[in-house]
Formats: sequence, C-alpha cells, structure tokens
Amino acid sequence: MSTATSGTATRPATRTAPSPLDLGLLLARVIPFGVLAVFGAQKLFGAFGGSGLSGTEAAFAQMGYHPALFFAILGGASELVGGLLLMFGLLTPLGAAMAMGVMINAFSAVSSAPLSTSGFPIVVGGLALALAFTGPGRYSLDAGRPWQRTGLAWGGLSVALAVVTAVASLLAS
Repeated sequence: MSTATSGTATRPATRTAPSPLDLGLLLARVIPFGVLAVFGAQKLFGAFGGSGLSGTEAAFAQMGYHPALFFAILGGASELVGGLLLMFGLLTPLGAAMAMGVMINAFSAVSSAPLSTSGFPIVVGGLALALAFTGPGRYSLDAGRPWQRTGLAWGGLSVALAVVTAVASLLAS
C-alpha cells in the first residue's frame, strides 16, 4: 500500500513490528521439531547415536510393521523431513501433515505404554496440529511468500492428509 497526494512522493507502507506471538511460534517450531528431525536422522542414518536403518527396521518388525524396511524408511523420512519443514517454517501444511501422521503411528505403537512413553507423540502431534492452522509465524521461510498457506481450509487439509496416510499405514502393516 502506498500513499500519494499532489506534489508528494509515493512511499511504501511500513511493516508492523514482529509480535511476541511470532517469537512464540518460532520457539514452538524449532525446539520440538528439531528434536523430531534428530530422531528421523537417528532412524535413517544412525546419526546422533541412533541405531540406523537396520536397527530401525528390526524395531519396526518387532512392532508388527511389514514390510519393516519400507515402514522404517517411511517413518524415519517423515520425522526427518516433516521435522525440518516445520523447524524452518517451510511448506508448513505439508510438514504438519507429515509430523502428525508419523506421531499418530508412534502413539498407536506405544498407546499401551505409560504416559512417559506416549507423551512425546501426543505433544509433538498436538503442536503440529496447531501449526497446521496458525501457520509458522513471521520468522519462517513461508512468511510473506506466494506459497504460504494458513487458515482453516489448509489446516483441515493437513489434518485430513495426516489421518488418511496414518490410517493407511496402520491398516497396511
């Protein structure tokens, strides 16, 4: 938006200052989804002291996922890519769908365990759900870009994608 009157120059509208909400969304993205990305790297590559793909495959086989290698790659990649997308605030609805989908499966795998085990999937899945609707905030790679998508419709689409893919993987395993 610009203003112009007779005899004055056109000047661009000033941007409002970032809000505490933007900082809060940044922290809500970087910390938990950075941890999720690390878990994905552990599963896929053995990084950060993880068991790597062979260990992840064995764990998925023990949990009843077959073919175990396929689901190990799918789970690890969803954690790594979904975590990175949300951490950086890039393609947020897709990252949120990936994180929610893998957290639905993670919760399903440990639902009979105590809350100390099932708590992480609940919290991270809930944060991904919230970000699907709110968007990543100003401190993100999506902010102000033509591809930025937020709101009820995009949040609903993200949730639908997460649920459909999570249920499909649970039924297929």
